This record gives sequence, structure tokens and C-alpha cells, in this order.
Amino acid sequence: MARRGLRVGDLADLESLPAKLTLNARQANRLLTMLGGEPIDEKKLVEDGLKWAEILAPHIVDTTYLLNQSSRNGSSILLEGAQATMLDIDHGTYPFVTSSNSTVGGACTGTGLPPSMIHATIGVIKAYTTRVGGGPFPTELNDSLGEHIRLRGSEYGASTGRPRRTGWFDAVIARYAVMVNGLNALALTKLDVLDDLDEMKICVGYSIDGKNIDSVPFDAGQMAAAVPIYESMPGWQEKTAGISKFSDLPDKAKNYVNRLSELAGAPFAFISTGAERNETIIDDDVLAGFGLKISV
Repeated sequence: MARRGLRVGDLADLESLPAKLTLNARQANRLLTMLGGEPIDEKKLVEDGLKWAEILAPHIVDTTYLLNQSSRNGSSILLEGAQATMLDIDHGTYPFVTSSNSTVGGACTGTGLPPSMIHATIGVIKAYTTRVGGGPFPTELNDSLGEHIRLRGSEYGASTGRPRRTGWFDAVIARYAVMVNGLNALALTKLDVLDDLDEMKICVGYSIDGKNIDSVPFDAGQMAAAVPIYESMPGWQEKTAGISKFSDLPDKAKNYVNRLSELAGAPFAFISTGAERNETIIDDDVLAGFGLKISV
């Protein structure tokens, strides 16, 4: 962290803003010039910055105070994390990670809300496993089945269009995510993507250099060398798309979901069977267990 970036709150102070923008431009220009690039127009940056401030200043507030006061006043606050557990800078498959804490602790450092105000945590997990970019992926399917899941699940980056890597459900990673994040429940997505498969495989452990383990190894190199230990279950080969009641799922789909929950160590509060809002199975009893109620 260079500690020289401007923040939104700087736009609220019109007196100091021009000097901050000028300093920022000069620092950037030293690097740009050294690399043979075109320097930033300092004057134009200041002019543009003052225009941004005029538009945004009335809407700027110290969100740390706003969120804490709202919580104390009884408001419900929903925080959504980006990235995923295995991409966390500290707890992921380093160095194949992002540059921030994408586990639940990031909710506190990013908002200024204390941990005591986090009443429940729900993890979002697919009915199979995916990964974007490089890094170890023990259950990856580099074959026609992996491509089939990718196409059925539309597994392409939302902004880049880059194909996601696909593989069987990894219960070792799921258990790790439940532990690290203290998850009260899980939301299972894309169950319907697996509707036409005749067999399901679930990774329940790894074999590394002939030794079986049931935990995520610390070292990414060891993770890359891990051979998945699979448990097989029959596929349901029936349509689950659009189902909104657990009782309406095929029995084999129920068995698969229940086994995933057992292995992960957390119940499913939500099961998604399609892209639409009403294509979701909601377990009100699970939500009620930690004081939540969802209105659809």
C-alpha cells in the first residue's frame, strides 16, 4: 500500500482537493515518464476532480458511522463478499489469490462494523466446483464432462468472458470454508446443471505422496499435487430446474444435497434450481435458527 490514493471522502473537501489531485498526478507522472508513457495533464485532472466533487459531494457520508448507527437502530444490514475463500490473501491458495481478505473477516475491515454485529453468515457454494485463472484445482475436469458442465452452467466470467475451470464438488474445501468463515448455513447454487449426469463424484479427501488427508494443505504446491479421493453417488437424470420445494426434488437429488451438507458441516438454507428468483428452495427452519426470515 503506497498510502497516496485519493478516497471518495476527499471529494467533500474542495479546499484541499486541488492540492491532493496535483500531488497524485505528479507522483504518477514520475512513474509514467520513467516508463516512456504520456504524463497526466495535472490541470485537467484538477478541473475534472472539482466537477466530480460538485456532483458527488452531496451524497458522500462516513459509512462507518452510518452502518454502525443503523445497526444500533435495529436496521438489517446485508453484506455481500466478493471473490471466494480460496482466493483470500491469507487463507487461500497463496500465491494464486486476490489482494484482499475475501473471507468473512473482510466484512468488518471493509465496513467498520465490529465482529459482534455480525449475527449470521451464509456461504454461497455451487453443486460442483469452479475456479477462475491459475492455481491448484484437485477435482478439475479437463475433459468433455468438464466442458459439458461449463456450457450447462454458463461458466464464463461476467466481465471478461473467460471460461471458468470446472470440476466435481470438493467437500474438503467446503469444510474449510465453513470453518474459516464460521458459516451458519450454505446456499447451494446450480443444482439443475447436473440434471442429466448418470453419476456424481464428491471429493471427500486428498492423497498426497501416498498419504491420505481430509484437510486443505497449507502449501499450494502440495495442493497442486493432491489426488482427490472420490465418493460416488448415482445421478438423478430428472429435471430439477424450477423446483421450489425440497420435497419435489427427485430422491437421488435429495440424497446428493443431503450428503453435501453432511460433508460440508453446515445446512443448506437455500438451494437454487434456476436463474430466476422463484427458482429457489428456501429452508425457513434453518434461517429461523439464527434469527432470519426471508420474504420472496
